[in-house]
Amino acid sequence: MMDPPPAAKVQKVLYVTYLIAALDVTWLFLQFSITPYLAKKLGFDTLWFGYLQTSVGVMQLLGGPVFGRFADIFGARAALSLSCLASVIYFLLLAAADSTLLLFLHKLPAVFMHSMPGSQMVITDLSESNKRADALAKLGLCFGIGMITGSSLGGTLSTRFGEKFAAYVASVGSAINLLLVLKFIPKHTKRQHKKMNNNTAGSVFNLGEIARLMKFPGVAKTFTVKIISGLPSGVFQVMFSIIVMNFFQLQAEQNGYLMAYLGVVQMVIQGAVIGRLTTRYSENSLLLFSIGLNSLVGLAQALTTNIVQFCCVLIPMMLSLSIFNVITDSMLTKSVPASDTGTMLGLCASVLPLVRTVGPTIGGFLYETYGVASFGYIQFIVSAATFSLMFMSSAKKNTT
Repeated sequence: MMDPPPAAKVQKVLYVTYLIAALDVTWLFLQFSITPYLAKKLGFDTLWFGYLQTSVGVMQLLGGPVFGRFADIFGARAALSLSCLASVIYFLLLAAADSTLLLFLHKLPAVFMHSMPGSQMVITDLSESNKRADALAKLGLCFGIGMITGSSLGGTLSTRFGEKFAAYVASVGSAINLLLVLKFIPKHTKRQHKKMNNNTAGSVFNLGEIARLMKFPGVAKTFTVKIISGLPSGVFQVMFSIIVMNFFQLQAEQNGYLMAYLGVVQMVIQGAVIGRLTTRYSENSLLLFSIGLNSLVGLAQALTTNIVQFCCVLIPMMLSLSIFNVITDSMLTKSVPASDTGTMLGLCASVLPLVRTVGPTIGGFLYETYGVASFGYIQFIVSAATFSLMFMSSAKKNTT
């Protein structure tokens, strides 16, 4: 077995990992500017497009934990290579999709497409424990860069050269990512890599080994908070494009400006704010703060009536979500042995696909029955209740 890279090379590996993550998000958002128009050309209505998106959520929900365990057994480089190869096939199939069946089939490789969790695994393995949250937050900066670049590039390529050409560009870009992984990411990134032990031996599909992580102290509680508190805001994110188009009446160009603004806000928060917060405050305090702020954001969101107000609400919204996601991921990886951090991050990565699977149904019902304000009020109630329970639990621990 190869040893982890020496300290002098760790920073270089981290920088390359950030580059890989930014490029992967770029190709992902480039695809977002292709699929809706291609689906429309093939006669998809809103319902069938929802089925198409849900199919991706289901596959990534199933693939996340298995992908994480694969990384723990075979190494982060093998896992990232698998993800990049799946992306190459995914975009090639998208370019060839000229029927409803092919458009659904092109989503199948998404079960292996977990480049962002794969990047988190490398960073978790190589970063110091007290700097992990800051290092993971930098991936959010990469996400913002990729979102802005991919959205603008995808629109330009699709308009000038067509959707197929844009899909081929994304496939070539994913192939470049694969080469970067093979060239720069060490075979094994864990600091203490031993021969196969009881935790990593056996099948990648061993669900018992995956579920075993929930028995470690604090894991089940934090993971439950991650799902319950994150679900209302996740449902809103799933319905975001519909709300922007129908409630705020934004045109395509205006929506592009809003996405760019969102990307800039996320880049500033992830790149300049979270790192400073994690050096000054404990992770438990930041988790409580993010949930409390998320509750207030939900109330403000429910009272929002125009796009200017919404742009103001977006700043604390992105702050609370960014802190919440980074801190929960950091806490969960610290609660399990180093040999299981990949599987833990794979479980964390399944939370978003879970929301994408159930979100369209829940969000569509709330939107049609109770209106846009219902998303904010539910978020306010759920987050306020979670904050109260966690605060009382924390106060009880301090008094005993």
